[in-house]
Amino acid sequence: MRLLFLISSCLLEGCLASWHSLSYSYTFVSEPSRGLPRFSILESLDHYPVNLYDSNTQSFRPLIPWMEKLQKEEQKVWDDFTQAAKQAEKQFRLNLRTLQKYYNHSQGLHILQWRYGCEIGGDGHKGGSDQDGYDGRTFLSFDKETLTWTAADVAAQVSKRKLEGEPSFAHHLKYYLEETCLRILRKRLKYGKESLLRKETPVVTVTSKTEANGMESLVCRVHGFYPKEIDASWRRDGEVWLQDTLHGSVAPNADGTFHLWLSVEIDPQEWERYQCHVEHDSLQEPVDVALNKPAYKKRLLHMSFWVLILLILLILICAFRKRQT
Repeated sequence: MRLLFLISSCLLEGCLASWHSLSYSYTFVSEPSRGLPRFSILESLDHYPVNLYDSNTQSFRPLIPWMEKLQKEEQKVWDDFTQAAKQAEKQFRLNLRTLQKYYNHSQGLHILQWRYGCEIGGDGHKGGSDQDGYDGRTFLSFDKETLTWTAADVAAQVSKRKLEGEPSFAHHLKYYLEETCLRILRKRLKYGKESLLRKETPVVTVTSKTEANGMESLVCRVHGFYPKEIDASWRRDGEVWLQDTLHGSVAPNADGTFHLWLSVEIDPQEWERYQCHVEHDSLQEPVDVALNKPAYKKRLLHMSFWVLILLILLILICAFRKRQT
């Protein structure tokens, strides 16, 4: 399974800013279907897909323009990657069959996955991870600090013992995650700096809706920002407020930027006390956005108007029925 963890080790230095990550996800399925190849490798930069290999085409396909430029300039390197990927597919086929025997899974759809990568922050923080998955759950994970593997169950213990029987491999993997992978990441950033190192300012809006229990929910939507890292929270009277709050995950947009939402349930009479507080690299200082007061009051007035109309109609209907009787 680990035949390819040096697949990109020959790419060198670049530039760096903020927080960035590089990861590779390998997937092998026992029963391929239309649109789902038997084997694939997805390369992601800052959680954004940039390169894809699949067993149907048996080649790497750039998903963004600057990756295509990189491949053209280093064609020999990518030819080697392609040959390594073909060998990896054979290894994954054998490994999946072995796992199916461990779990007594002779039939049906089964999936073997391997994900590894590294990350680095503007403050110098470095991280790296390596995990194997079977049928959607973590099967085996590597701790680069202790050079040990954690097995999820009895079947995984077999693989764990085999890996720990080769201590040099753990040191090799640690070096890859802490050194080689970061060199590849910096090279990627060098080629894609115009898009990856850019900064897009978030657009922040706050809306409201009335809940069935009579409380009011304020919803803060933050969208169109890049890079991905952002700090958004609710403030009440200037202080961080966590009670009755919900927070969505940061998700990608089609244009490569990101969005998220957060909400808080409040007493309708206290809406003026709350603000959505946002901090991001693209902002010179934090942004605090409150509910648009004129719009909110207009909405209340609009609602009150229709409630009054409804009451008048009900009174007229009751009076009409009373006269008929």
